[in-house]
Amino acid sequence: MTHALAHRAAADRHYSTVTYVLHAAGRVLARHPEANAVLAPGHRRRPRIVRFTEVTGKLALDATVPGGDRIVLSALVPALESASLADIQDRVDRYRNAPAPAALPEFARVRTLARLPAWLGRIAFAAALRDPRRRPSLLGTVSVSSLGHRPVDGFHSTGGSALTLTCGRTAPRPVVRDDGRIEAAPLMRLGLTFDHRVLDGATAADVLADLKSALESEWANTAHRPHGRSHTVAPSAQGGDGPPVTRRGEPTPRQERRTHA
Repeated sequence: MTHALAHRAAADRHYSTVTYVLHAAGRVLARHPEANAVLAPGHRRRPRIVRFTEVTGKLALDATVPGGDRIVLSALVPALESASLADIQDRVDRYRNAPAPAALPEFARVRTLARLPAWLGRIAFAAALRDPRRRPSLLGTVSVSSLGHRPVDGFHSTGGSALTLTCGRTAPRPVVRDDGRIEAAPLMRLGLTFDHRVLDGATAADVLADLKSALESEWANTAHRPHGRSHTVAPSAQGGDGPPVTRRGEPTPRQERRTHA
């Protein structure tokens, strides 16, 4: 995250780590339309894969409702393939800085479901998801979840979309440079969970590698690294039928339920 942090330090406003990840996801998924997709019911209930032309991010937000209960809100960030970093941060700030995020107009349908009996709410939500054209406005096309505000290095979650990206904390860690020297550099573990019914592991690996490259190179002109290339994003992937990929000696990423912007 060396270049992203340098860009953030030089900017005239605050940018969240998830904003950089959402920005990168929009560009990368525009190049991988097969990953910006969902498995939906087809003719005679046969499943079919539906691709989306617009990349819509779904950001998991921790919120507290009247009465003190904590809930997770799904905040949507549309048109990531063309949105600027400032556009994305504006939307994130709107959700995060609202005195009562759950009362925002964007969550009107959530409030309607909450007023229904639980069994009826589940039926209504499932019925809405049967139409793939409505899924981006309900669950997005890619989910992003971050626990970077906690001492969590890596985790995996499923966000209801074919791809879910997870962000651990950014912290100094030893990095081996091209000339063999070991330096401390800010590194964030980026995780990816994917629906194996929609895409295979090779495509998921391509997406994760491109995300890593985008996060490391997009903001490279904001800082000068005199000692070779900066490897500052550690990717890990998990499909629907296998364990997460970890390097030897590293702990298996933890599964966490609560997520934050």
